[in-house]
Amino acid sequence: MLDNITEKSPAKINLFLKIINKRADGYHNIRTGITFLDLHDEINIQPHNNFEVIYSGKFSPKNNKFYNCIITRLFTFLKIKPPKVLISIKKNFPYQAGLGSASSNVATVIKILENLEIIERKNIFDYVNLGSDIPLFLNQKDCLVRGKGDLISNISFPKYYFLLIKPNYACSTKKMYKSLISSDFDYTIEQDLEDINDQDNGNDFEKILKKSEPEFINITNFLENLKGVIFTRLTGSGSCLFSVFETKEDAHKAKINFSKKFPSLWNITAENNLLNIF
Repeated sequence: MLDNITEKSPAKINLFLKIINKRADGYHNIRTGITFLDLHDEINIQPHNNFEVIYSGKFSPKNNKFYNCIITRLFTFLKIKPPKVLISIKKNFPYQAGLGSASSNVATVIKILENLEIIERKNIFDYVNLGSDIPLFLNQKDCLVRGKGDLISNISFPKYYFLLIKPNYACSTKKMYKSLISSDFDYTIEQDLEDINDQDNGNDFEKILKKSEPEFINITNFLENLKGVIFTRLTGSGSCLFSVFETKEDAHKAKINFSKKFPSLWNITAENNLLNIF
């Protein structure tokens, strides 16, 4: 029987993201390297007299509800009646930020409900049409993701320490993809192999923000000159940026320096390769 269950819903980072082409079905073929962070939302599921989803925390939406909530849509997608549960989600990291907020949350809910045998266990790729990132969050391992999110190869990325930044502007994934033009695609289908190669760097969505958001250029320039930084990049379709460091000490020093320069912007340090520990 269902008890009171709490699980962590992790954020992801796109270490690189390349757009291959636009597909006939309207989706885009992408190529991206994913690693997971020790930054997470908290999801609690408990018995209730009806089905309800409530958000709380620093990054909760207005009135603690999301319009067109992906967790509510899950049951429409599965063509089943929602169970009588209260799903409480404490939002600890930003949404519309390229960190995978909604996909991570619904993937965690799926795992809980599968384990409780409230919903049937499915192949992770059965969920790709509900959300392209859902399979990678169900997989929850460092990976190279290709196609529209339906091709996943598990790999290991190095241990990194990150400084994450949330600018003042937001990025709608749908609008960012609509803003892409064919000249933004510089990765050919012939290069789209299962192994990481020298072309796997950068994020094609940065080309859009460089044209439309002066704040992006200002923040990026500052981050790239921090001591010990390996590289600075946009994650996903934005809006969060991150800088990568080899040591925790350099990441924390970078946070201090960034906070002095941009005191109003949310920022946090995080690290990868801890997913099975916390």
